[in-house]
Amino acid sequence: MIACVDVDYREAGAIAACVCFQSWSDDTPASESVIQISDVEPYQSGQFYRRELPGILAVLKSLPDLPQVIVIDGYVWLGDRQPGLGAHLYEALGRRVAVIGVAKTRFVRAEPVEAVLRSRSRSPLYVTAVGMDVAEAAGHIRAMHGPYRIPTLLKRVDQLSRGQEAVRSHGH
Repeated sequence: MIACVDVDYREAGAIAACVCFQSWSDDTPASESVIQISDVEPYQSGQFYRRELPGILAVLKSLPDLPQVIVIDGYVWLGDRQPGLGAHLYEALGRRVAVIGVAKTRFVRAEPVEAVLRSRSRSPLYVTAVGMDVAEAAGHIRAMHGPYRIPTLLKRVDQLSRGQEAVRSHGH
């Protein structure tokens, strides 16, 4: 199983969402999970993971099993092997699950990073990874379903975390 996760913040709390699927080319989720989080750390520059990680871990706990790969909105590495959100998630899960970071904007020092162009977009997605080679991770993101820059299921998890669409349950 593969999972995409995202967290969106409100004035009070946050919503964490997870979309699970079987194959990189899937166009619909096998399951979806959305949870409310009432206690959220304040934003601290350079410490983004402290705010985001608890929500991601909470939504992952709602799954019957840990996925083999988790895709996050953000970076795994920030540069000079400085851990980003993805590296912190990898450690929190005991290094048992590969984590792929997909970012829409280039973080100058992030490395290793691979720019992925999808469809006819001239703006790449920036892919980083831990637990798998970054080139393999980039290939997976390239293979994801969807005619646009943002793959269908990454867009879906973003919509769920923002509360923009009613939750569809597809079982596990």
